[in-house]
Amino acid sequence: MVYSSTFLSPIGEIYLTADEVGITGVWLDSCRFLPKELESIEKAETPIISECKRWLDIYFGGKEPNFTPPLNPTGTPFQTEVWKILSAIPYGKTTTYGDIAKELARRRGISKMSAQAVGNAVGRNKISVIIPCHRVIGGSGSLIGYGGGLDKKVYLLKLEGVLSDTQKYESLQGKISERKGYNRGRD
Repeated sequence: MVYSSTFLSPIGEIYLTADEVGITGVWLDSCRFLPKELESIEKAETPIISECKRWLDIYFGGKEPNFTPPLNPTGTPFQTEVWKILSAIPYGKTTTYGDIAKELARRRGISKMSAQAVGNAVGRNKISVIIPCHRVIGGSGSLIGYGGGLDKKVYLLKLEGVLSDTQKYESLQGKISERKGYNRGRD
């Protein structure tokens, strides 16, 4: 059975879902893939949800949590492979879609992997913040692609010490300029 709850964070309300195995979803209220069935899921404070809230309290308190709540992500084999790589990105660090694609190609023994395919898998991550899709940036260092909104990505990266106030402003300005010429997976 799946249960749900909410967590009030500095970036807005966060919706949580969990089953008996682990967390199945962490969605920002601005998420473009917020599931429609979320409202019909029974609300409950299970031990797994409580552990997730403890993790989020520590994280939004500006510290790196020293544990991970139980997770139970569901997706295609390719998506789950990408999400495992995301989970290995250290707190306060970033990587690019292209670097993830190269790592997947290396693991599979092939010469190339599509950064756009990686971007699609990253975008389907249902356990945001904990599986840190916000730590993935464009090849040029641009802050592209975040289902919860670019302002939330900037906040999370700043919280982790990746961005300064100046970089935050410049990144937001760059993103606004890029919207006219969408960069389709070239990073």
